[in-house]
Amino acid sequence: MTTPEENLRAILESPTYRLAEDDVDFLARPELRPVRMQLELLKVEMAFDEAGVQSTIVLFGGTRIVERHEAEQRVEAARRLVAADPTDAAAARELARAQRILAKCHYYDEAREFARLVTSCCQTNRLCDYVIITGGGPGIMEAGNRGAFEAGGISVGLNITLPAEQRPNPYISPHLCFQFHYFALRKLHFLLRAKALVVFPGGFGTLDELFDALTLRQTERMQAIPIILYGREYWERVIDFQFLADEGVIDDAHLNLMQYADSPQQAWDMITEFHRQVQAGETPPGIPPEGPSEEDIG
Repeated sequence: MTTPEENLRAILESPTYRLAEDDVDFLARPELRPVRMQLELLKVEMAFDEAGVQSTIVLFGGTRIVERHEAEQRVEAARRLVAADPTDAAAARELARAQRILAKCHYYDEAREFARLVTSCCQTNRLCDYVIITGGGPGIMEAGNRGAFEAGGISVGLNITLPAEQRPNPYISPHLCFQFHYFALRKLHFLLRAKALVVFPGGFGTLDELFDALTLRQTERMQAIPIILYGREYWERVIDFQFLADEGVIDDAHLNLMQYADSPQQAWDMITEFHRQVQAGETPPGIPPEGPSEEDIG
């Protein structure tokens, strides 16, 4: 028979006796999903407010578009594999892909310069407007955070838990680096304070974020912002927006929701001109004549 002392020890060790806020197993239960989603909303909101982040510029792009020296190393490694077995089709394919990544490494440099330019212009006198915000990972995201870091400013990284572990890049401001479980909450925080979206070449994740923003702008469910596709040649090959309009599945006016830029200065000029027009009461591209919607994002 259990003694009172043994029973007391079992009581103190029982999960039910833990404070709910300290009970990680309890918080991870499916029934607690709404609470976890609220926590992911509030944690970032409160951190932004404490850091004085008033507005952001969202910078998206591929994780595989890296610095030149890293891209060159990948090409050399692929060449060695081909040299070892010229009949290996997979090795030949890897070399071709590595060469295409090398051809795009200038986008890393340009994303870095764009972020440096924005941060240098906007983060003065401790103001936190137009803060660069990325997904916090490698590639173009790293370049964005790096440019802000090198300019002496702050920047944000919104990491997400993935099957292949994604570590934050080392250039994010430590007090503004977050890890998410829910893509929906992460997307919300990307756009909630956004003053612009600049999309560098990338893959599925980049396209997902781009079309999410385009849909919200098309349906007037978020604030008016310029959506800038960086690298016209790449984007016109990847997506034929004109074809969508010609087929009647989007309006011709929806083509104005995005612009193209091919230099960091051009992208920044587009952003400043867009908001100058808004402040002057003019109608910049992508805004219907009746003006932007006041609805919340989503």
